[in-house]
Amino acid sequence: MLNQQTLNRSATFSGIGLHSGNRVNMTILPAPANSGVRFRRVDLEGKPEIEARMENVGETNRSTTLAKGNVKIHTVEHVLAALAGYGIDNAIIELDANEPPIADGSSREFCKIIQAAGIAPQAEKRESFTPTEPIELKSGETIMTLFPADDFKITCTSADKNGRFTQFYSTEVTPKTWEKELAHARTFCFFEEIEFLIKNGLIKGGSLENAIVIRDDAVLTTEPLRYPEEFVRHKMLDIVGDLSLAGKPIRGHLIAVRPSHSANCEFAKLIVAQMNKPLRAAQAFGPPPVEPKAESPKKDDQKNVLMEKLAEGGSLSVQQVMQIIPHRYPFLMVDGVLKIEGSKVTAFKNVTINEPYFQGHFPGHPIMPGVLQLEAIAQTAGILMLRQAENLGQLAYFMAADSVKWRKPVFPGDVLVIEVELTKSRGKIGKAKGVCKVRDEIVSEAEITFMLRGQ
Repeated sequence: MLNQQTLNRSATFSGIGLHSGNRVNMTILPAPANSGVRFRRVDLEGKPEIEARMENVGETNRSTTLAKGNVKIHTVEHVLAALAGYGIDNAIIELDANEPPIADGSSREFCKIIQAAGIAPQAEKRESFTPTEPIELKSGETIMTLFPADDFKITCTSADKNGRFTQFYSTEVTPKTWEKELAHARTFCFFEEIEFLIKNGLIKGGSLENAIVIRDDAVLTTEPLRYPEEFVRHKMLDIVGDLSLAGKPIRGHLIAVRPSHSANCEFAKLIVAQMNKPLRAAQAFGPPPVEPKAESPKKDDQKNVLMEKLAEGGSLSVQQVMQIIPHRYPFLMVDGVLKIEGSKVTAFKNVTINEPYFQGHFPGHPIMPGVLQLEAIAQTAGILMLRQAENLGQLAYFMAADSVKWRKPVFPGDVLVIEVELTKSRGKIGKAKGVCKVRDEIVSEAEITFMLRGQ
């Protein structure tokens, strides 16, 4: 979808709010291009509006609340998820109370009214966001990382503090998969949380009609679970809604462990911060631009020698390796390249007792961590991919590892020989198979996937 979208006509739904318990009528209206999504309180004087943007997030306790001045709108995530899931960029959401209806605790009813209204393309082009580098958040037990990708994908693991009902699910988020795989997942809570929520003035409209309750090992619900992993899928539904507050569709692979509304919104802030970097740079005061100096012949000569060596498949020194990949001490895991033959490369790493990780891995019994052997394979694969002239100067982001095996320990004094074969190269995506050897014996192996991005 290259163009912006809105609704073809208005869509209406009525019900009660989950936390307020108030009766509410909601109407989603078409909106002009480039206007975004905003809420309108028609029950208040002047019909004040709040844009669905990160800067208007007020509270994130058990739901996401937008606030502007004295005007608040609670639990916006499910209706925002429905709009974002279908790729609707512009809409006005009118409410005659302070919270959208909870419906059945999912986005299913909102999807129905959007489908009935129809989706209308607009002439203006859609501007999406692709991270220029991975974005990471660690907050308590929550870990969220966004990697560049061609589409939006979520891989999520959820569990309570005691590790109960741990679930995992992964899917690309397209209008089709959104409607089929995520939209029907209902909100849930643990029985022991209910008293706390009630004492804090929440879930006044909550019931088994709009939420699943987990008590010990029992799942209390008015109907069978809609998905085997309904709890984690609802967490992903919340992510779709909360991250839409960043203001642009995301093109990236999000890996989330134990997400929450609070963490989702903090992560959206990080996305907005990276999104605004070029804008801040353009607005910054500084001296008049200076014409770039011509590159010195010496530097040109070095680059030409490097390209010739890469083309011929010759060996590379560590200095030449550092001209290709950006890694530096203490994370450079390649000390040189022995040879490059077609789609294969052989590199090496001198494992010395001076490596900083030996201080803690392990005192009195130093062993090279297996994950660093995996990193050596990834860096070597990056050299192979970046040897092409058009790719030189880019970054190779490590995206996935499969069939990882660690067979024997690697000790100080060993020379780690890394053999990598590029098995697939399509556009900016590469796949490779690598093995690490010590004295011709395999100590580790893996299949990896990585993506090229400009610096």
